[in-house]
Amino acid sequence: MSHPSSPPHPDRDPSSSEPADARVSARQPSVMRFPSLPFVAALLAATSTTASEPARDAAPAEDLASVPNDFVEVHQVVMTVQEVRKPSPRHEAERKALQTRLSHSNGRWDRNHPRHRLLDALHAYTRYSVLQTTDLDKWRRLYKSVPKEQKRLLEGVVDYQAKLDRVAHLLYVNQKLCDAIVEAGLEYYGVERKELDDHIKSVEAEGRSADKVSVSQSLKHYVRDWSTQGLSEREAAFPCILESLELLFPDRSAADVKVLLPGAGVGRLGHDVSALGGFEVTSNEWSMYMNVAYRYLEANPRVGAGLVHPFIDGWSHHTSTSDMMREVSFPDAPVNSTAVLLVEGDFTRAFDGQKGHYDALVTHFFIDTARNLLAYLDTIYASLRKGGYWVNFGPLLYGTGPWVQLSLEEVLAVAESMGFEFVDAPESCGDITIPGRPVRWREAAYGFNDRALTKHAYKAQAWIMRKK
Repeated sequence: MSHPSSPPHPDRDPSSSEPADARVSARQPSVMRFPSLPFVAALLAATSTTASEPARDAAPAEDLASVPNDFVEVHQVVMTVQEVRKPSPRHEAERKALQTRLSHSNGRWDRNHPRHRLLDALHAYTRYSVLQTTDLDKWRRLYKSVPKEQKRLLEGVVDYQAKLDRVAHLLYVNQKLCDAIVEAGLEYYGVERKELDDHIKSVEAEGRSADKVSVSQSLKHYVRDWSTQGLSEREAAFPCILESLELLFPDRSAADVKVLLPGAGVGRLGHDVSALGGFEVTSNEWSMYMNVAYRYLEANPRVGAGLVHPFIDGWSHHTSTSDMMREVSFPDAPVNSTAVLLVEGDFTRAFDGQKGHYDALVTHFFIDTARNLLAYLDTIYASLRKGGYWVNFGPLLYGTGPWVQLSLEEVLAVAESMGFEFVDAPESCGDITIPGRPVRWREAAYGFNDRALTKHAYKAQAWIMRKK
């Protein structure tokens, strides 16, 4: 999910400078012999439809004419091919609805308009390296203040200037990924490059800078959600949620269980729920930075399609320089774009037409992100059918400007007064928090970097409630 960033709660050595999505694995070519040209033609026709391979120019007629009829040499190349999945009817319907919401004519055009927020996010990804280099230039200027003798020592022992230069190069490498994210976003949302360029010019002419923090956080969410290095953070939370759903819905053979996951971030939890089988998963996310990052995953679903150096924008808490600059590949599992439906927008409004629709609603590091917590609780209650379940796992770290800030006991009391009743959560959710109350807690880290010399962790609260 996209949790708010704060000091206690944060909301890579490249082998190639190519964009991550341009890389294809290939073995050394081997020579094969086929008896006739028609067979070869059929083979070439079959391979020409490969989704990830650009079209090639046809061989000149005179070259083909010179080849003997009973022999042709073909170089075999084995490639990793992106599986193309046809969108389901509900995916097609939601994409059509999204295009309506994104239309300039839909509502008032201002900074809160969905299309304006989308363009702002694409702007920020476009300017990633420019914004990050501003900080790097600051470190370069400050390094000039180091006295010559001390600088000579640093250069002799750690080669500090080379470290600065290396970070500059890796910012360029990350920009290649950001460029690919932008391209995937333009394609998915149907935005012309000229519209984005015009938006960038207009915003920068007003003196407004793009949001570098949101881009940085989104890239780090690839680590948390979709890399092996984020596994420890996922394992602190996901087993509680997944086991709860399996216990609540042991028989899913008759019909799919409808599950809603607001605050989905870049979406891993929803995909893990779907992988259990028998769940129809709908996720929701407000942040366009997260949504654009997720659309890149949908367009590049194969394992290891993306490469990022996520920790080069922070110089503190590193055991080694190699840790700071390390490359992280993602995703660590294939992304099935048809397994989860992402509904973009405000959780409290996006599901107004689906009251009583869901069998279960999962909030993971989410409820404390609310400006108005009561509005979240109202929406949770309204979205569930009678007898539906609310599964929660997360802290109570309220963000900037919340209308109310409730203690755990107060949250539980308000939920009960609205018509929820407790259900026992499994032991995988941790130890009992309040004696006599079926609320459990587990330590859950939320720091993205499993090798850091600091740790951001919470006593995440877990509960299951049923709508009466």
